[in-house]
Amino acid sequence: MSQHIGSETLLGTYLKDRRAKLDPAAFGFTPKRRRTPGLRREEVAQRASISPTWYTWLEQGRGGAPSADVLERIARALMLTDVEREHLFLLGLGRPPDVRYRKDEGVTPRLQRVLDALEPCPALIRTAIWNVVAWNRAATVMLTDYGALPPDQRNILRFIFLDPKVRAAQYDWENVARFVVGAFRVDAARAGAAAEVEPLVDELCRRSPEFMAMWQDNDVRSHNEGVKHIRHAVLGPLAFEYSAFAVDGRPDLSMVVYNPATPADGEKISSLTGKKARKK
Repeated sequence: MSQHIGSETLLGTYLKDRRAKLDPAAFGFTPKRRRTPGLRREEVAQRASISPTWYTWLEQGRGGAPSADVLERIARALMLTDVEREHLFLLGLGRPPDVRYRKDEGVTPRLQRVLDALEPCPALIRTAIWNVVAWNRAATVMLTDYGALPPDQRNILRFIFLDPKVRAAQYDWENVARFVVGAFRVDAARAGAAAEVEPLVDELCRRSPEFMAMWQDNDVRSHNEGVKHIRHAVLGPLAFEYSAFAVDGRPDLSMVVYNPATPADGEKISSLTGKKARKK
């Protein structure tokens, strides 16, 4: 007969395994006179600022469900990676942790190569507060020349409300702007980035009465997929089917890919990017 292994038992096993893999000397603890490898339970509890008795119960599978705050402290105490931290939450609470906002750190060369391989489809990566941190040539040609701007100016809300060229390229600017504000509000709140967005929101409220009115409406939207129409300065009307994807291992980042809606649109883009359009 198979035996069901409860989540508390799995959590305890995982904690013991992570603890055993840590080097005591790296944390200022003496490595001498230890019967087992890794940190002691009381040392992990000390680092996590929780009761040694309760931490022991957690490892023994009888501590009950820990709070998200306790799991965060244990994750820091055990020096868990983002993937390990997510697994800890799934075992302890049955859900992934909340997204942690990070200041713009850019992307890896491998992820940049993924963007480049998507041409002639414009593609970019944005943060939870809609700063663009990576893009391909098609995005530069079709959307905005992000590389010509200082990093702190590469924000999609800034483009929509403060850049006349971006505004003129939208077929229905007001609906686009309302959509962007609602989706931005959701992403920033989900990432716990209220402090980071406050200066941007204050600035846009001062410089754009339209933004202030839309922000005060408190609308929320989901930015997963849809169709985007633009008026390109050289190519004229274009349509894209866009999709937004979470970046694996970086839940604070989203990749947005704009696929030409028709073969004709793809050929137009290829004429400027030099990349052959894909057949549908």
